[in-house]
Amino acid sequence: MKKLAIALLGGTALAPAGAMAGELNLICSADVVVCEKLVGAFQGAHDGTTVNMVRLSSGEAYAKIRAEGRNPQTDLWWGGTGDPHLQAAADGLTEEYKSPMLDQLYPWAVKQAEVSGYRTVGVYSGALGWGYNKDIFASKGITPPACWKDLLDPALKGEIEIADPNSSGTAYTALATLVQLMGEDEAFAYLKELNNNVAQYTKSGSAPVKAAARGETGLGIVFQHDAVSQAVEGFPIVVGSPCEGTGYEIGSMSMVLGGPNPDEAKVFYDWVLTPEVQELMPEAGSFQIPSNASAKVPDEAPDLGSIKLIDYDFATYGSSDRRKELLARWDAEIGGRAAE
Repeated sequence: MKKLAIALLGGTALAPAGAMAGELNLICSADVVVCEKLVGAFQGAHDGTTVNMVRLSSGEAYAKIRAEGRNPQTDLWWGGTGDPHLQAAADGLTEEYKSPMLDQLYPWAVKQAEVSGYRTVGVYSGALGWGYNKDIFASKGITPPACWKDLLDPALKGEIEIADPNSSGTAYTALATLVQLMGEDEAFAYLKELNNNVAQYTKSGSAPVKAAARGETGLGIVFQHDAVSQAVEGFPIVVGSPCEGTGYEIGSMSMVLGGPNPDEAKVFYDWVLTPEVQELMPEAGSFQIPSNASAKVPDEAPDLGSIKLIDYDFATYGSSDRRKELLARWDAEIGGRAAE
């Protein structure tokens, strides 16, 4: 019999227990529907394995793994932006592992592994941008933004949501992107001005565009594939890509150093890098670029070739020191103002 125990923030079991042949403790930093899809598929392919899964944003996942450092409870961390994965690697929290699947991956996914000393690997990619509710914009006479600077339009006051970069890898990517585009002081000056238009800093990176889809806000700054997901579901969301250029994520996967079930972790690690598994993602409403070069790119996925991408410096902005510096400055100059 199979056992599938999926802990979703509240630790609720979604299926009854039975006999087990192995166990895997997984943190998933993608949308919960994607997480459930992966776990269900793995369970079906590996009869008798218990998967204990918790869904956490990238920043929360890093914090949990760091807190468990002396007594690791997690085996594998899948998904979420690459920067906190690189920080975990730099902090010695994750295990070096060279998957036999590496030679099937795109160069950008392999480079992520090389930069980290093979302590993480790229599993998908997607560009930063936004999604706006065209009905709200039309009803309020707001001009749709084409550039980062357009988000400062006073007409957008209270109409923008973005996540908190402490908890969200999406928002940290936005922070690091703006610093690389503008320079640090100019980026923080921009963020202070943008703060005038921000209604809420969310915990989850995809939450802002979901709020826009529901009509609760006008625009969410997110990865473009998260905006595509809402549009595909039929919501009046239009995807935007900033004219000045934008950053992108390399969603990553890491094996936790000293995790209790390393054999099961390696099985999942290799399995999830196969094209067949990566092609399951659109079924869960996920439209990133898969890292396996043989996997079919979803038709709905944003075309990275048509987006003005910056040369995002993953090594620098994924480093522990740089990440801590930027987050501390954000807390002092933006987070404090947001709470006023």
